[in-house]
Amino acid sequence: MAGSAPTGRVVDIVELLSHPGHEQLRFSDVVDKLGLTQATAHAILTTLCERNWITRDPASKTYSLGPALAAVGARADLARPLMHAARSATHQLRTETGYASSVLERLDDTLIVAAHVSVDAATPALGPGDRIPHTPPFGVALAAWDTPAGQREWLRRAGDDAELVARLEAVLTKTRQRGFDVDWTTPAMAQAAALVVRLQREGVPAQVAEVMNRLLVECTAVGLLDDDDETARLAHPVATVAAPILDEQGFATLILAVHPLQPLRGRQIRSLGERVSAVAASLSGQRARTAASSRRDRDSRRTPA
Repeated sequence: MAGSAPTGRVVDIVELLSHPGHEQLRFSDVVDKLGLTQATAHAILTTLCERNWITRDPASKTYSLGPALAAVGARADLARPLMHAARSATHQLRTETGYASSVLERLDDTLIVAAHVSVDAATPALGPGDRIPHTPPFGVALAAWDTPAGQREWLRRAGDDAELVARLEAVLTKTRQRGFDVDWTTPAMAQAAALVVRLQREGVPAQVAEVMNRLLVECTAVGLLDDDDETARLAHPVATVAAPILDEQGFATLILAVHPLQPLRGRQIRSLGERVSAVAASLSGQRARTAASSRRDRDSRRTPA
């Protein structure tokens, strides 16, 4: 079913202002980046300002997110306590490890960056609200704990290279046995993959999108190293160490991750993975306890006095 185009343009503006580096934009920036007419942009921006979802600085003439939207975000945290706890966990892991950390949430065939805590302003990363296709090389920690049908769909998106698909299947098995995912891509490759995602988000011709999708798969092929004895002795570039946050059925919809973006030895990787897994498992337990409590509340309301 097609959505509402006018509503989509409103959401586009709010999301644009929420992206890192876009916290303050001029009217012309909004028009150019979203391809809106001046009349449409002016009407939406004026309404959003009137409702305090965004504000306009009279001196710099720039727009930024407003207090009413912050209130909506606060209410969303109250309505989703697990996500609030996961965001808090990113700060905990950043403090403990010294690495940037993030939470990703799966919605259908897309991963959304729900939270990201950088080490410093120079840390390359996708920011909160950015969308990533749930396709190799992204979402291994989700696919490893997905249903068999979900795993087959994830593998299908890698293309028809039988050798690559076989390697991906082995990675999913190993990831589940280990309890966490290790993305061995170099920082440069991680940045290249992030750039591809950004370009796809901006919209590109179909033939270009096909080439970009293949590039993402090639990033996966380069990054899938075996964590055997030799690998354990040597230091290798590690982009991400991630673990799933599981629901009461044992399936994953959230990923908790740290991003070293530097070479690590096997012992360091295992220690880091075990710590991320422990924090993720604690959040999984919180989700299970909340679900059980909700069921008990429902049952008690149904029981006659």
